[in-house]
Amino acid sequence: MKLIRFGEAGKEKTGIIINDIKYDTSAFGEDYNETFFENDGLNRLEKFVKENNGKLPVVSDSVRLGSPIARPSKIVCIGLNYAKHAKETNAAIPQEPIIFFKSTTALVGPNDDVIIPKNSVKTDWEVELAFVIGKKASHIDKEEAMDYIAGYCLHNDISEREFQLERGGTWDKGKGCDTFAPIGPWLVTKDEISDPHNLRLWLKLNDKMLQDGNTDDFIFDIPTVLSYVSQFMTLLPGDVISTGTPHGVGLGFNPPVYLKPGDVMELGIDGLGTSKQSVKAFSGK
Repeated sequence: MKLIRFGEAGKEKTGIIINDIKYDTSAFGEDYNETFFENDGLNRLEKFVKENNGKLPVVSDSVRLGSPIARPSKIVCIGLNYAKHAKETNAAIPQEPIIFFKSTTALVGPNDDVIIPKNSVKTDWEVELAFVIGKKASHIDKEEAMDYIAGYCLHNDISEREFQLERGGTWDKGKGCDTFAPIGPWLVTKDEISDPHNLRLWLKLNDKMLQDGNTDDFIFDIPTVLSYVSQFMTLLPGDVISTGTPHGVGLGFNPPVYLKPGDVMELGIDGLGTSKQSVKAFSGK
């Protein structure tokens, strides 16, 4: 299944895609959130869709898409998880997965604007494969890790490099700004992705291809990542884990290249769709 959420920001309805047509599933009565995943929501939704075949309202392609999942309890990210990306940033290959967090308030829809933060001069892009936790996970063995995944989605891990690397030694400040987590267009259930460790992922900036990699360049594969993270925190249904970015980020250029107002990012992953974000200047206080 391909799950979507659509409509005005903060008031999204749930939906599903069947044969490239979007359908409204709001009559199901549940958002795609922790409670949904915790209570066998995917199987119950599949049953609901079958029972209502031919009755679900069609959603116009012109309607805004939100994040395909409601705000999770946490967005956990893995740093430097592609060998070529570690090389381009002159970083040592990690001996253990590097964990950082994105604030859940960074979450936006796949085609929403990305806002350059106030006082930012080093905002960067990172196309990533993310997976969504399907059931509560704590101290999980690698051999059983894939049983805890509900599905996969496309994520642009927007990063402010000065905030991340030059402002006190923690990455989180450069990762959690508003609009820094465009996710979607869809959540694709894991049965539709035969091998998440062989997916092409790419990102264009102003129509120029800058990232073009494959998840076969992972340093730590998905079972390793899920198992490792679960040793240090309980993962709840609906939580997002983002698995790192391939080479081609702005920080890796010489000299570095960073986002500016008017730029347009387009990105995609095999089987997970594409997204497109326009970059805007900060206009608040």
